[in-house]
Amino acid sequence: MQPARPLSIVITTYNRPDALAAVVRACFMQDDKNFEIIIADDGSAANTAACVEQLARAAPVPLRHVWQPDLGFRAAMARNRGILAARGDYIVFLDGDCIPQRDFIARHRALARPGRLVSGSRILMSEALTRRVLEEGVDVAAASSLTHLGWRLGGHINKVAQLLLRWPDLGRRIGGNARRFNWRRIKSCNLAVWRRDLERVNGFDESFTGWGYEDSDLVLRLFHAGVLRTDGAFATEVFHLWHREAPRDRAGSNRQAVLARAGTGITQAVKGLREHADVMSPPVGWTAPPSTR
Repeated sequence: MQPARPLSIVITTYNRPDALAAVVRACFMQDDKNFEIIIADDGSAANTAACVEQLARAAPVPLRHVWQPDLGFRAAMARNRGILAARGDYIVFLDGDCIPQRDFIARHRALARPGRLVSGSRILMSEALTRRVLEEGVDVAAASSLTHLGWRLGGHINKVAQLLLRWPDLGRRIGGNARRFNWRRIKSCNLAVWRRDLERVNGFDESFTGWGYEDSDLVLRLFHAGVLRTDGAFATEVFHLWHREAPRDRAGSNRQAVLARAGTGITQAVKGLREHADVMSPPVGWTAPPSTR
């Protein structure tokens, strides 16, 4: 059952306008253009707003920018605000450093089923290839299979089979148990969820601050609510641009919070969608506050 209305892509970003531009331009070149883009901005400076304004002028699909003040790593809140700003019934989450292939939307649409989320994966890119993409405009999504193979042999991408084959929901097709659920292998950099299911569990939990595991917590609560997983690894792969790792000082405590919830059956976010009555966007002439990161 395909979503009848346009999809919404929620792209999370923070102070990396060059990467964001590469991701959004790849979205503009999708085979299926029945979608909108929401930029969920976790407090970027004014150059990101300028980048989004420039992209919007050439956008073949609706594009909106939802901004919040920079008070530290608050990806859960940014994504919740993106959900609230979205008009689609089906939400595809993408990170602002993950470049989709041309059929990314079409594949997510084809995999959409009631009562299921679709989790994709990513192909890690080297620092050198990332530099070429951002500085020279290399179009990784348009590259040939031979080029992809050369990049793999040269150590510029960490896997290639997922680019050469199209085999959606591989885990289930080879005999995996639909009830066997592993939240550790699901990332919100490439994740699709029905809006009604997000609302049912109150969205991402904003009590998770700092890097890590807010996405694991979401899919765990969705599973507790009866939402099963479809594996999109061989259908919806994205290219992840290289970057230095973010500070992970809260990763341990966030992980422990997910582990503590795993056996409880909890479905509701402590602080999530219902705690927001509006979506904060950058006002005209706004000045970004100093970064706290």
